[in-house]
Amino acid sequence: MDRLFQNLFQFDAPDSIGTKIQLRIFELCTVYFTLSYTWEWALYVPRLSDVVLPLGIANYINVEIFFGDLATVNAILITLFCLIPFLFKKLRWLYAPAFLLFHLQHVVRFSQGEIPHSANMVGIALMGLGLSEIFFRNDIKKSLAFAFGFTVFFFGLGYTSAALSKLIATGITWPSGEHLWLWMGEKSIDILSLTGEFQFNWLQQLAFEYWWIATAILSIGLITELIGFLIWWKPLRPYVTLLLIAMHVGIDLTMNIFFFTFTVQLIIIGFPWNKVINRLTESISKSSTQKTVEQYLLY
Repeated sequence: MDRLFQNLFQFDAPDSIGTKIQLRIFELCTVYFTLSYTWEWALYVPRLSDVVLPLGIANYINVEIFFGDLATVNAILITLFCLIPFLFKKLRWLYAPAFLLFHLQHVVRFSQGEIPHSANMVGIALMGLGLSEIFFRNDIKKSLAFAFGFTVFFFGLGYTSAALSKLIATGITWPSGEHLWLWMGEKSIDILSLTGEFQFNWLQQLAFEYWWIATAILSIGLITELIGFLIWWKPLRPYVTLLLIAMHVGIDLTMNIFFFTFTVQLIIIGFPWNKVINRLTESISKSSTQKTVEQYLLY
């Protein structure tokens, strides 16, 4: 457990420029996607009139009151609660109420029955930023490191639990090629009704033609999700991240569903960008130092 804790959070890691930049990019990504979804939902909510599927807190409060201008007011508050701690590095506890209001905005927007996955990890990352200030007040390095590791943990847990849920619900027959045929057919109808045209790509045609190819595609995806928890260990993280990104590309090619936000977050947290940045800064520093010495010798 101690080794896992160190792999996730790395509070004792050197305070390098690369680590600072990667953590701040992680924070920027979280704030950007939070505000993007918040305002997208705020502009959509006024079209709603009834709650079809009460989610979470909607079972205890009447969220219909947000179907008017309150969704916009909520979006303004979320914007302030995210931008103030990000831009000024103060009052970082504001991320906590931002997360609660973001969750409320999500519940209001998706009270109609369809619940996408796109904002799930954005909410998790925002919750990590909110909790980090509770545990590490006035220590931005440790608070960002905690939020980063917190998000990595739930990425691994989310993928692995998704695979286990599939197996629990359907059993070992889940990767059967007929299931992929069904999902590709259903998605083609959705796209056809939305755009008026649809054509199967080369991979979809192969999957329809050969049952074993469709089964192999689902099997690879299921195995990739099962080992998702290995992202918790830093030496394995880049390789697991590549597999997860490849899985998302496969989902896009077969079912025309691309998890853009998930993929961006994976790219940010899954690769050792801090080491890359440190090497670049070191090489630039050495190069500039060498030029300075050469200029001094010439004169």
